[in-house]
Amino acid sequence: MKFLTSEQMREVDRYTIEKLGLPAMSLMENAGRSIADEVRRFCLSRSSAGGGLATGPRQAGLLPGRKPGELYIVEPGGDAGLSGEHWLILVGKGNNGGDGLVCARHLADAGVAVTLVYAEPPENFCGDALVQYEIAKALGLPGVVYDPEAGISGLGESGGRERRVTGLVDALLGTGSKGAPRGAYAFLIREANDSGLPVISADIPSGLDADTGAVHDPCIQAWMTVSLAFLKAGLTQYPGVKAAGEVIVRYIGIPRTLPPGLEAAGQVVTEETLRAELGVEVSRPREGDGHKGTYGHVLLAAGSLPMSCAGLLAAKAALRAGCGLATWALPAALLPRMLGAVPELMLAPAEDGGAGAWNEAAAGEMLRLLEARDVLAVGPGVGRFPGEAAFLRALWEGAPRPLVVDADALNILAAAGGPAAWRRRDAATVLTPHPGEMARLTGLETAEVQRDRIGVARRFAAEHGVTLVLKGARTVIAASDGRVFVNVTGHPGMATGGSGDVLTGLIAGLLAQGLDEIQAAVLGVYLHGLAGEQAAARRANPASLLAGDIIEAL
Repeated sequence: MKFLTSEQMREVDRYTIEKLGLPAMSLMENAGRSIADEVRRFCLSRSSAGGGLATGPRQAGLLPGRKPGELYIVEPGGDAGLSGEHWLILVGKGNNGGDGLVCARHLADAGVAVTLVYAEPPENFCGDALVQYEIAKALGLPGVVYDPEAGISGLGESGGRERRVTGLVDALLGTGSKGAPRGAYAFLIREANDSGLPVISADIPSGLDADTGAVHDPCIQAWMTVSLAFLKAGLTQYPGVKAAGEVIVRYIGIPRTLPPGLEAAGQVVTEETLRAELGVEVSRPREGDGHKGTYGHVLLAAGSLPMSCAGLLAAKAALRAGCGLATWALPAALLPRMLGAVPELMLAPAEDGGAGAWNEAAAGEMLRLLEARDVLAVGPGVGRFPGEAAFLRALWEGAPRPLVVDADALNILAAAGGPAAWRRRDAATVLTPHPGEMARLTGLETAEVQRDRIGVARRFAAEHGVTLVLKGARTVIAASDGRVFVNVTGHPGMATGGSGDVLTGLIAGLLAQGLDEIQAAVLGVYLHGLAGEQAAARRANPASLLAGDIIEAL
């Protein structure tokens, strides 16, 4: 599924209206009806305690048993399950407010009592929003201009009788809004959040940055967001994910094909994305006549005395990824302790003078080992040591095979000046930082990285010619050619030591099998999250999840 920035969405709107000739009012009508459909669905689902949707006159036409040629008349009226509903539609002066006005009209037709709450006097409206206001006024839909002193708590009167408010539609600020909401908009957002009522947002929660997912103060905390035409980039990243609640993308007549020359900001990773866009199968099929040499050989340079098992996790994950062989290179003093830990692994000692730590000279040994192997992963548990920069630089510049860089190797790279300090690699290179490591690589604060994860990842990958996996909830994978993918698999239980080491091994194992760097990174992240979900489901309490559980679920 593609997602767009706010500017890209404006370009799509312009193209649809000006080049294709679809009227803006038709698109607004479709948008408002779509929002109303989701409000109605929400109301019906909570009104039916038995689990199914309530059936009323409007649903009668959907029942089987009609005869061809017969005339069926469904009288206008509301669904039985909507008779007790009263929704406040919070309306801003722009097109988002226009969508809300159309939504109100369709809800009223369905039997929902509605009250329009204007954030500012309707005479300030313009364009299509003004037209929709005039329609609502002509139809007699009740409405008031918001008064911060009076608030919305007293707006329980509709149609001449008292009716308790049961929900809110947020149609205040759309994707074109920048900065923190002010004035009446800010008061309305705070009241909506404090009301305890379900809030359904039109297109994007008001106060949410549509491009980054950052939340301003205040920002609507929606129960559901109806994203119109395309998913917005800000709905793919935290804290925007949390503010948006359940996200439903509704197509409103805008073609799914983007205008010529326009590339999406990115794509959400699904099985269909993997298959159609990247040409990989989640099932990882095997050839009937395949053998261990068919599926590649991974070399891992990992582990040190205090963190020896980080390498063990990465190496075991590489095997679970399906590579035919894996060699774990580790400081020689550690090797006897690891014999038999994973019988399927080959172990290669790196001379360490008995210290159980890496040194500069070990780089030459790794390059010699790599001559007979397909991919090198370096970093999990290697620690920091004298000569570390020379060690990593030798691997960076001398490894002719794909290279996965993680953990302390990323910190060594950052301390040496980042990828720009060394010769650009010709072979595939995958970096897998968490936000703190990304901050060190870029010279930014961690909070700055988190405020624009997609943008930071995209720029870094393109500038340095690498594939960048920015880990965390909703991991971002950025290719050197500008493509971006956002993963949505995973579970909070995966926030445990060693999870990143598992991902490193998984990506390396996929690279060894012949996938290119973006295929391996995207599929690896997707499978890693999927395994985490499955592992968490097997635990009585997901908080007890261990990194080894993720490996076993691969």
